[in-house]
Amino acid sequence: MKSPMRALALAGLFSLAPLALATSYSSPEVIVAPSPFKGVHGLAVDKQGRLLAGSVVGNSIYQVDIDNGSVSTLIGPDDGQADDIAIGPNGEMAWTGFYSGRVLYRDNDDTPIQVLASDLPGINSLDFNDETGALYASQVFLGDALWEIDRTGQQPPRLNAKDMGGFNGFEVGADGWLYGPLWFKGQVVRINPEDGEIKVISSDFKTPAAANFDSKGNLYAIDTFSGQLKQVDQRSGETRVIAWLDSALDNLALDAQDNIYVSNMANNRITRVNPQTGEARQIVGGELAVPAGLTLSEDGKTLYIADVFALRAIDTASGKVTDLRRAHGSDAEYPINVGLGKERLLVTSFSTGTLQLISRADNSTLAMVHQLNAPSAAVELDDGSILVSEMGTGKLLRLSGADLGERIDVLNGLQGPVQMIRARDGMVYLTQMSGVLSRFNPATGELTSVAEGLRLPEGLAELPDGHLLVAEPSAQRLATINPQTGESTIAAEQLPIGLKPGPGMPPTGIPTALAADAQGRVYFASDIDNGLYRLTPQ
Repeated sequence: MKSPMRALALAGLFSLAPLALATSYSSPEVIVAPSPFKGVHGLAVDKQGRLLAGSVVGNSIYQVDIDNGSVSTLIGPDDGQADDIAIGPNGEMAWTGFYSGRVLYRDNDDTPIQVLASDLPGINSLDFNDETGALYASQVFLGDALWEIDRTGQQPPRLNAKDMGGFNGFEVGADGWLYGPLWFKGQVVRINPEDGEIKVISSDFKTPAAANFDSKGNLYAIDTFSGQLKQVDQRSGETRVIAWLDSALDNLALDAQDNIYVSNMANNRITRVNPQTGEARQIVGGELAVPAGLTLSEDGKTLYIADVFALRAIDTASGKVTDLRRAHGSDAEYPINVGLGKERLLVTSFSTGTLQLISRADNSTLAMVHQLNAPSAAVELDDGSILVSEMGTGKLLRLSGADLGERIDVLNGLQGPVQMIRARDGMVYLTQMSGVLSRFNPATGELTSVAEGLRLPEGLAELPDGHLLVAEPSAQRLATINPQTGESTIAAEQLPIGLKPGPGMPPTGIPTALAADAQGRVYFASDIDNGLYRLTPQ
């Protein structure tokens, strides 16, 4: 990597006029209102009648007021990372840390939290046997196994079954068998924890996400793809739709009156359903779940946002949010960033190693590129090829040809590439977690350092005057950088950005992206409160 002095010596190659700096911005203007959770997953109603909700990215367990929808933190970072929550026969509580690979437990609100198991990546769902007190937990997505967890934490987990097909959101039945969905097989099954025997109950699902019993032994299950809540006949396997909800459903729980609570990861929503009437009432929700990557249309009217569980378009004048894709309800794969091509959107997912190209004209999928190593950003070049940065390898790849099947390594040695944009002069700028803002020349393949010593830089945008704006979430600020000299000036401070990543997550957590329009107005999404904001130059 070249030094800042070398970058300065090369600045004359880029015919930039002297730059005049906008000195200040207005206070953040809300474009899309904040919302709780940062993706809501596991649900439970405890012995006190409290509705509890877990958020993996939020790294917390929350208490939700059923009457007014207010949300408070019950267990915060870092122990609160919860993909699922289970309540034991005596009111004890256990939960799973998907990224941390831990099963955590406490007897009540006043007792210490214990780690019952660790080193279980993708630990997802769990439940107690109310008769015996046994605790079971399953790995999904980052593993595929069912374990019995020692409640003392002294013995290692005992393997009950493996390679099941994604045993998600299960419950222990009155017979001691475990009832739940096989996510990847479209089935609701029951599993004997003693020998791992699997019996199929129903195959009438696209992507079943969770199952639970009411007080009378009736079995309910949700289909995350269709958004359906169904009652399942355990003998015939026939299903009956109780309620049509939105896609991206995650979990369900029942209270003492057999009301059903359903979580939706794509809009931070919890809905209460009366199983007798099918009446559904939203308790809490939001229009954005986990907003990350941003890009702005050429006319500044449409902001595209990678919302982790959905790809969305936002009208910048009205703030209206439109879904383009939802994870688990389409072919979207946890979008973390989105770039703007001439006719395409370039959507990356570092959790699934995917680049998806989407037509801006008709919203159709043009190509899906898999087996990338944690792709963090993508930009389109004049010849139609795509540059992709890989966080996992520190490489910059060039994809071209039919279905982008030709891959060339154009750079190695990047230190945590996060955001990448193509400037108006054709240069590509990228931020690295090492604190460096770099410039890449696609014509020559040369990488030069523009600025160093930044505070974990993430989002990046080019302003109308040619300056670059960089987000430094760990310092809760934006910095303006002169690309000719590397001179840096604080542009905005004390912004609602800088969520600390949870255990097992990458250092950037959810990257804070930026976008700027022709008037110099700057858009950013908050990883703290999930709102979308605009800054206007003064």
